[in-house]
Amino acid sequence: MLTKEQVLEGFLKRDRGACGLFDPRDATRLLSFFDVSEWEKLGLALKEGQSWDEARVEWTRENVVEQARGDVVFGFERALGKRGISAELMNGVVQMWLWVLEIDVSGVGYAQYGLPLLKKAALALGFDNRIGEDTGSEDKYASD
Repeated sequence: MLTKEQVLEGFLKRDRGACGLFDPRDATRLLSFFDVSEWEKLGLALKEGQSWDEARVEWTRENVVEQARGDVVFGFERALGKRGISAELMNGVVQMWLWVLEIDVSGVGYAQYGLPLLKKAALALGFDNRIGEDTGSEDKYASD
């Protein structure tokens, strides 16, 4: 897994390698792992007079995987619901988590609302794989 410093460096470069560019959704999902003083490096800041009361989450593989779980589940919901824009955006978020966890996604295409990537994430992280033995590229997942 990448260190917090490596993740911040990626944000400063605005590049996460093969996963593409960062998106504001990525940064907001990382907020709980970083102190408010580090948010500026993520391109975020509290509004004047605003406070942040949530406790910082320790940067461990287990905690990062748990954060990724919700996004993979939601990604499957969007993809299987054939929600094009939402599915694509969640695909990017899941790619970000896989980048942080150093799970190679090269060669995984975006077929059928990103299902191949979601399946790879689910299998690699031990989550429920909502498409079973399918690859995610099957026509039955295409828009009607």
